[in-house]
Amino acid sequence: MKLVTFNILHGRTPGDGVDLDRFTECVAGLDADILALQEVDSIQARSGHADLTALAAEAMGAQSHRFVAAIAGTPGATWMAATGEEQPGTAAYGVALLSRYPALSWQVVRLPRIPFRFPMYLNAPRQVQIIHEEPRAAVIGQFDTPLGNLTVVNTHLSFVPGWNRVQLRRLTRDVRGLPWPRIVTGDLNMSERAASRWTGLRQLAA
Repeated sequence: MKLVTFNILHGRTPGDGVDLDRFTECVAGLDADILALQEVDSIQARSGHADLTALAAEAMGAQSHRFVAAIAGTPGATWMAATGEEQPGTAAYGVALLSRYPALSWQVVRLPRIPFRFPMYLNAPRQVQIIHEEPRAAVIGQFDTPLGNLTVVNTHLSFVPGWNRVQLRRLTRDVRGLPWPRIVTGDLNMSERAASRWTGLRQLAA
């Protein structure tokens, strides 16, 4: 069984454009049985108004998939925190989990967010900027695999040091009652060693 996590940066390719054919070829080439995606666009102008989750599902031959919006609207422009009750066709951005195996259940976790704007020094462009941190979410799938039932958690945590630790601890607490084996994956914005230290989970791969 092959599990892959992939921050797709809304499908962007070198040169700043989005090439949907290249995106689907890349997904197919990964040959993943379970695929966790972060920074996923849904019906965004910058990615051709495409449903990137659906395109990825078709490319990998997924039996089941779920997109969870963290924000409704467009990152860097006008947006609001997603609630899960957005109208069909609403532009959104978030995480997705796809599987070649049947899904037994799905669950969504909305993670705590810094509730105010704050100054932060950014290495690029090497200056202090006022940050309005985006909401973060996780999608949890339980799958019927040839090796038995498997729980997979996919998330994209804050890039703010310390706050991503708060979110990871919250997520670890929320999945504590779910069936074993459990795999937590995604873009955690921290080192593997830090993630293991704050969750008590064992690292499977780098």
